[in-house]
Amino acid sequence: MTAAKDRLNSFGHAYRLRWKRRRLLFRIWRKRRQIAVRSDKTKQISPDAILAFATIRNEMLRLPYFLAHYRKLGVDHFLIVDNDSDDGTAAYLAQQPDVSVWHTSRSYRLARFGMDWVGWLLWQFGHGHWCLTVDADELLVYPQSAERDLKSLTAWLDKRGRTSFGAMMLDLYPKGPLEDVTYAPGDDPTRVLNWFDRGNYRQQTHAYYGNQWIQGGVRERVFFRDEPARAPTLNKTPLVRWHWRYAYVSATHQILPRQLHDVFAENTASGALLHTKFLPNIGQKSAEELVRKQHFENTARYESYHQQLTRNPVLWHEGSEEYVGTEQLVELGLISKGDWV
Repeated sequence: MTAAKDRLNSFGHAYRLRWKRRRLLFRIWRKRRQIAVRSDKTKQISPDAILAFATIRNEMLRLPYFLAHYRKLGVDHFLIVDNDSDDGTAAYLAQQPDVSVWHTSRSYRLARFGMDWVGWLLWQFGHGHWCLTVDADELLVYPQSAERDLKSLTAWLDKRGRTSFGAMMLDLYPKGPLEDVTYAPGDDPTRVLNWFDRGNYRQQTHAYYGNQWIQGGVRERVFFRDEPARAPTLNKTPLVRWHWRYAYVSATHQILPRQLHDVFAENTASGALLHTKFLPNIGQKSAEELVRKQHFENTARYESYHQQLTRNPVLWHEGSEEYVGTEQLVELGLISKGDWV
């Protein structure tokens, strides 16, 4: 452990990470022409606006609640890349008064799972703003988020000189088979996906980037129990006071400069990204992914995962916990109040 820490703190390692960030920024700049604007309302963005960024494809089931959730939380403007949707997503987004839309038909996987495209939008529009980067199936919550919005949270972070805020992805699921629940666009997904795994999580320091690397939960328990090291990563840094020199490395799991993802220290406030992946269209989306092979670097290793999701599985078990709110997550130690009062 000491040797690993010494390596992480060495001058040579810091130098390599700086060059990694520069290469990512150059890559983002090269990929900028892969996206074309479809609805540009960015002139509305005020200097103190909180911005949300996302890459999406065929998310009409989630979008009404997704937008409503983040509007209520305090997002002023959404900047969204539509990856060739064919379910009405692009037209719906273009009609929204606070959404700017870009389109691409290029490979999501070869664009670092959309991070090259979103990275260019962050570069152009995010500098100086608090920026929230999320997927359409992620709903940010944090202690007291029902009463205190992002304006309050970011003002508090600014006063303490903090430029980033961490959140653990928390997978939600129903009690019965995934496709047997009823869900309509605009409904709160946590009313049908209202269970989660409460205690089977572990974290370690990432050997190269030095951030806390969290795994576990229902996807490891059900789909990766024989190879837990392959289980999805759950730590994220979705909210950042952006600078054009910043760059996400692997989705929002890691970011450079690396001090930005030091967000899970003791007595540091953190939140959760309620993960609504398991809505009843999950079987259809998984079947599509088996053909498109766009969501994982090593697609062959994840074929079994997607195949199981097409079979309408039950994820609930006797150890599942029913979701009731953020105070519960604080008590379970899954999110932290820290000094946020």
